[in-house]
Amino acid sequence: MNAAAHRLLLLDYPAEFAPGARSAVRTCLRINPAEKVTLITDRATEAIAASLAVQLEARGCTWNAFLLEDLAPRPLAGMPAEVLADMESSQASIFAVQVQPNELGSRMQMTDVVNRRRMRHAHMVNITPEIMCHGMRADFDLVDRLSQKVLDRVRRATRIRATTAAGTSIVADMNPDYKWFKTSGIISTEKWGNLPGGECFTSPGEVNGTFVVDGVVGDWLCARYGLLAASPLTIEIAQNRIVRCSSDNKQLEADFWAYTHTDENSDRVGEFAIGTNLGVQRVIGNILQDEKFPGIHIAFGNPYGEHTGAPWRSGTHIDVVGLGFNIWLESPDGEEQIMRDGRFLIAA
Repeated sequence: MNAAAHRLLLLDYPAEFAPGARSAVRTCLRINPAEKVTLITDRATEAIAASLAVQLEARGCTWNAFLLEDLAPRPLAGMPAEVLADMESSQASIFAVQVQPNELGSRMQMTDVVNRRRMRHAHMVNITPEIMCHGMRADFDLVDRLSQKVLDRVRRATRIRATTAAGTSIVADMNPDYKWFKTSGIISTEKWGNLPGGECFTSPGEVNGTFVVDGVVGDWLCARYGLLAASPLTIEIAQNRIVRCSSDNKQLEADFWAYTHTDENSDRVGEFAIGTNLGVQRVIGNILQDEKFPGIHIAFGNPYGEHTGAPWRSGTHIDVVGLGFNIWLESPDGEEQIMRDGRFLIAA
C-alpha cells in the first residue's frame, strides 16, 4: 500500500457512501484477497474514494491509490506514468474522478491498458454523492438478469426502431459483424464497465432519423448544461452522421456541434445502447448514471472497436440520452416491442 492509499484510509466520509462502495468492491468487481487493485481518484472525489478504500482494505487485497493532482496538472495531457505502471501488475482498477475538458485521451490511455491486460475495471467518471446513494444502491444481480434478457433479444435483431413523445424517431440497422455487450454492473474481463452499471450496447451498422435529447448530453457538456427537458437538443442523423442539430439553447447547440466535429469520425454514431438499471428512476444531470436510465442512448465518436469490432476510431465520444422510449426489435422471428413509454415489457 502506497502513501496515497494510507492517506485515503484516514479521511472521513459520509456513512451513506458505504453500501454503494461495498457493492462496487464486492458485488460488481468481486475483488478477492489474492488480487491487486489500482484506485485512481482526484481531490474533488476524495471522500468517495475513501469509502472505496475502506472496502478494499476490508477485503484484504493488495492495493495502491493515486491522486491525479499529486502527479500532473489538470486537465491531464496524458495519464501519469505512475498510474499506468501500477496497473501493469493489477488484476482490477477503479477510476473515480471528476473529468475536465479534453481529458478523454488520458482516459483512453488507461483503458488501453485495461483492454490489453483484460483487467476488471470500474469506470466511475463524475461519480457524485447522489449517485453513491442512488444508482450505486441498485440490485445489480437483478439488473444483470434484465440485461441478459435484453442482450439475448438484441443479438438476434437486424433492426431496432424507437420513438418518443418528444419527437425521437430513429431506425438503427444492425451490423451482424459487430458484437453486443452488456455492462450490467457485474464487471468481467470481457469488457470494463461504468459504475453504476446497467446497459447493453453495440456499434450500429447505420442509424437514420431524429433523436431528441430531452435527458442529458455527455462528457464535460453534462456538467455545464445539466437536464435538458426545458431546452432539448434535436439531432438529425442520416447514414450514421449528424447532418444538423438545433436547440433553443444556442450555446449548447454550438458546443455540441463543435465537440462532434473534432475529427473525421466525431459526428458518426459509434454506440447504440439500451439502459437497463431498474434502480435509476429519473435522470439527474450526470451522464455516468443517466445513460443507465431505462431507454435508449446513443453516442457519437469512438465505437469501442476493440470490443464491438467496428473498424474505425475517433478521439472523442459523447453520449446523448432521451426519455420515455418505445422500442421495437425486428428479427427473422418477427417484431417484438420491448419497451412502452419508458417501461420494459420484459420481466427481470
